[in-house]
Amino acid sequence: MESPIPNWPKMEQPREKLRRYGAKALSDAELLAIFLRVGIQGKSAVTLAHDLLHHFGSLQRLLASPAEEFICIHGMGLSKWAQIQAAYELVKRSLEDSLAQDSIFSSPGHVKEFLQTTIGGLPHEVFLCLYLDSRLHLIECHELFRGSIAQTAIYPREVLKEALRRNASALIVAHNHPSGNPLPSQADQELTKTLQSALQLVDIPLLDHCIVSQSGFFSFSEAGLMNIGNK
Repeated sequence: MESPIPNWPKMEQPREKLRRYGAKALSDAELLAIFLRVGIQGKSAVTLAHDLLHHFGSLQRLLASPAEEFICIHGMGLSKWAQIQAAYELVKRSLEDSLAQDSIFSSPGHVKEFLQTTIGGLPHEVFLCLYLDSRLHLIECHELFRGSIAQTAIYPREVLKEALRRNASALIVAHNHPSGNPLPSQADQELTKTLQSALQLVDIPLLDHCIVSQSGFFSFSEAGLMNIGNK
């Protein structure tokens, strides 16, 4: 039987470590334990957090988990799932706010961090559009399509319509590869070319197409592939 956290030495308790040394001093399991608050009989919140991370395979998979899967784990319920989801949503909104405040070119790392946090760990494929104003500040991030693990059907006319509706001056598109490999397929390259051609008709430049996986990131712009439409 594991001793409850309040019986641990003060300096080993996650909340005390957080107070004294800051959040970066805590492991993923210790941070998660603070949200769980209490464990179950025979297991502390930290051990329970380790079990959750092991079950889902990664922190991103855990954060993106549906309620139905989460509550099947012994000791977990909708209340704990809701607390974790609320915290996760706050992180995503904070990252999105930072893109709205600064030009995307002044903080390219924020784009990568935002996309990986938002869609990197999802088990299904989604396609996002980041609509930018004339100063290249984020107007809105919009999930335009959602598909299976294998593919998402992308309709360029919908991308174009939504960009015009928001009066966007530029656009970044992104999608995830649940398989884990962020390298673009031939279909991804063809899609980029098609979107560039469609957006050029209304003078909206496509600045980048980003592909995100749980542990990887690929940028068409960084790879020098954004002139694909002119080849």
